[in-house]
Amino acid sequence: MINVTQQEEKEYLEEVKEKLALAIKQVDDAVKQFSSELRQKSQYIHEHRSGMDEADIVAAGQSINRMAFTGEAALARKRKLIKLGQSPYFGRIDFITSDNERSPVYIGIYSFMDQRERMNLIYDWRAPISSLFYDFELGEASYTTPSGTIHGNIALKRQYKIRDGYMEFMIENGVNIHDDILQRELARSTDDKMKNIVATIQRDQNVVIRNEEARVMVIQGVAGSGKTSIALHRIAFLLYRFRDSIAAKDILIISPNKVFADYISNVLPELGEEHIPEMGMEELAADLLENKYKFQTFFQQVSLLLDEHDPAFIDRIRFKSSFEFLRKLNQYLIHIENNYFTYTDLQVGKIIVPFLFIVEKFKGYHRVPILKRFPLVVKDVQEYVRNKTGQKLTGQQKAKIWEAIPAMFRFNNVLDLYKDFYHWTGKPELLKITHPMNLEYADIFALIYFHIRLEGITTYDHVKHLLVDEMQDYTPVQYAVLQRLFLCRKTILGDVSQTVNPYSASSAETIEEVFPQADIVKLYRSYRSTLEITAFAQRIIPNPNIIPMERHGQDPVIARFNSNKEELEAIKGMIKAFKSSANHSLGIIFKTLRQAEDAYQSLQATGVHLLTAESTSFKEGVIITTAHLAKGLEFDEVIVPFASADNYKTEVDKSMLYIACTRAMHQLTLTYSRHITSLLSP
Repeated sequence: MINVTQQEEKEYLEEVKEKLALAIKQVDDAVKQFSSELRQKSQYIHEHRSGMDEADIVAAGQSINRMAFTGEAALARKRKLIKLGQSPYFGRIDFITSDNERSPVYIGIYSFMDQRERMNLIYDWRAPISSLFYDFELGEASYTTPSGTIHGNIALKRQYKIRDGYMEFMIENGVNIHDDILQRELARSTDDKMKNIVATIQRDQNVVIRNEEARVMVIQGVAGSGKTSIALHRIAFLLYRFRDSIAAKDILIISPNKVFADYISNVLPELGEEHIPEMGMEELAADLLENKYKFQTFFQQVSLLLDEHDPAFIDRIRFKSSFEFLRKLNQYLIHIENNYFTYTDLQVGKIIVPFLFIVEKFKGYHRVPILKRFPLVVKDVQEYVRNKTGQKLTGQQKAKIWEAIPAMFRFNNVLDLYKDFYHWTGKPELLKITHPMNLEYADIFALIYFHIRLEGITTYDHVKHLLVDEMQDYTPVQYAVLQRLFLCRKTILGDVSQTVNPYSASSAETIEEVFPQADIVKLYRSYRSTLEITAFAQRIIPNPNIIPMERHGQDPVIARFNSNKEELEAIKGMIKAFKSSANHSLGIIFKTLRQAEDAYQSLQATGVHLLTAESTSFKEGVIITTAHLAKGLEFDEVIVPFASADNYKTEVDKSMLYIACTRAMHQLTLTYSRHITSLLSP
């Protein structure tokens, strides 16, 4: 039985849908008109081009461009209106201002105005007044606008679930209004793309999203805390708030891999924003080093750690991931400036250029990177000789100066200086270059840092906001490089418990040492997994601060078999059961890529996909992959095969097992042969 309130709300929804349909028709009419005018204008130019002068042709071209732009804007508006027609709004508050005016505020993904009555029917979730919905329950409330703070009272609060224009349910005035909706949303199946969370943003998340002041914001959140989603909604908010000065093309996302980039690619377009450029750290490195070097990727580094426990390799990584390493690099750069020059008098023909003159000029360019000073000092020496002789220099004299000045410095290229650094530290064994231009991953950004400090580098001034995800996987020297390349605002996020390489993990506190002005936000509430799965993952890496969502489900299953072959046979049955269930995604997550590839060959079936470092998209269905590549993704069900003592045993293995288990939303199964891993100790 529908009560009066529900009936009124359903009738109001129909009114809004009618007005949206009318607005769509008006846009269609406008687009038809633009198209007709565009055709007429193009036809006119075609027919009269011979009689038009250059100014007329330019003016006509500009007119056509304006029409085309207006038509594109109209089509973009139509797409938004169609999306609103499917789900016009998700919330309502009745706000009574201090002068006793009461107005219902309906909140949706986009704003929508009734043009005839000049009245806002739907407010964008990012509008200042919409913050009331996220920050307050019934009673006194306030929101901040550019012109000041507005005070009043919330007299009514409702939340809706509207799908395909039909109201599925409505929740009234409860203190736990968000929790009720959240529980329903979390219980749903996931699919191949991350979704927007505008209907379920929590108060602490809203504070992060709407923070306008922070130059650098660091979000450290536990697994399933929604930190990536929050960061993307923060970007959407900033694009809305500062729409006159920043656009989607001005933002850059540093993402861990192409699959993750594809997985999150839907969020901003869903919120009405354009796709945002993204790149990986390796792409950035190749760009900065102009593809002069071959280097190990981060995935290859971690794979090597999993396949071989090489203590020397671990020592190299551990040292180059420390703040001590960055400090040593800086000390070395000061050392070479003060000690690596052999100043001597320089004789050019009959003129002797005193070494004190050369020293003075070189020191005078202290703001210029060392290796960029040579051409400047050469010009000064040439001018000195020219003034003394009163004659132009010969080609031979110029060549002698060009050869002599750089020769006074012990090295004249960055790679030689980088190699020398390890001799200076007394630890030459910490640098391993198998080929003249083949570097380990841990060396790439240290070498880039040297390039920046010794040669200078062009900054990415076109980027106005940088978003760095999986912050725990980047080292102090990588952050030092990002700090010098990107002078813009930054949002940096991750979880130190989810590092795929424990020898090079960065926490919020580590990052704060590079960015002392950073605002640090820590998110402890976990939304992804059921209480049972979260408790199980805590056995691997305990975190006393984690606050699991009170959502219950099946206990994780640990199944013992006699061999890996038996495990894979059993997993075939689990895949079959999954396909007949209501769930949409199943992740079969292995420790190593070799294990994943072998299993893929054994388990091949329709709808089963292998996800590797070369993959570019995330697909719905059954995904076979590694814990490293599954980081940031989530699945309705997760199976973790080979959870035996001989497979999961090291610190790196522990991180991988934790990441694999925390990908599961509703159901988690681990299989093993012989003995279960000791990393699952109760």
